[in-house]
Amino acid sequence: MLKHIGRHGDRKVAIVFREIPGEDHMCLVIYPDVLPTHIHNTVMKVLESAPGQQATNLADVLHRNLLPDGRPILNALHLEGMLKKIASNQVILTPTPTTSAKLDEINRLVKEMESGTEAMKKLQQLDKNAGIVAPEVKREQEREFKRQRLEQEAAAARQGQPLQPADAKAALDDKALAADMLSQAKRMETEAQGLIAEAARMKKEAERMFPGVVASPAPVSSEPATKKRGRTSKKVAADAAVQ
Repeated sequence: MLKHIGRHGDRKVAIVFREIPGEDHMCLVIYPDVLPTHIHNTVMKVLESAPGQQATNLADVLHRNLLPDGRPILNALHLEGMLKKIASNQVILTPTPTTSAKLDEINRLVKEMESGTEAMKKLQQLDKNAGIVAPEVKREQEREFKRQRLEQEAAAARQGQPLQPADAKAALDDKALAADMLSQAKRMETEAQGLIAEAARMKKEAERMFPGVVASPAPVSSEPATKKRGRTSKKVAADAAVQ
């Protein structure tokens, strides 16, 4: 089955943007069956190509490819009013002949998979830094140790049982801090392993729902990009289309 293809009611759609910036519940589509022949043939050729099937958003490859008249495909679709904004829960994908899913459900699943990936990265970072305690981490542990000690003393005082004062050096030595850090690290590791297991389950479910699905790209920097001459950027095309 082809990626980026779905149905809106009884009409075939090609999904150009899975989500519209600022309107995650909306998407941008085109209706291939009503496109002029010279545009339809070029769009479908790009969509069916390897880069087209590997792209998270079809707009990424439409922006890089040209129509026979030399215009960027995405720009031409925008200028000729062929990009349509519709609710993503109205778009039905059919990853296999016997299964179907709404686009908004696929979008949510992809985001959950990305969250699981972040958890795996954090666990890998912990493993990489095993046995090394950064100065700022140690300072934070010392502050937390002092805070807990003060809470214990206050609780004991309220019960009329003053806490036996501890030697400051003994309380804050590396052994005490290391024991406390180890306890926290084990708890974090257990939580991370749970996230990894859940991420693996969601990956299998995503592949079952939509074979070949890939995660969305990392967020792009908010700094304005240098404007290129001769072609309209993808974001400009999307923003203009939804106005």
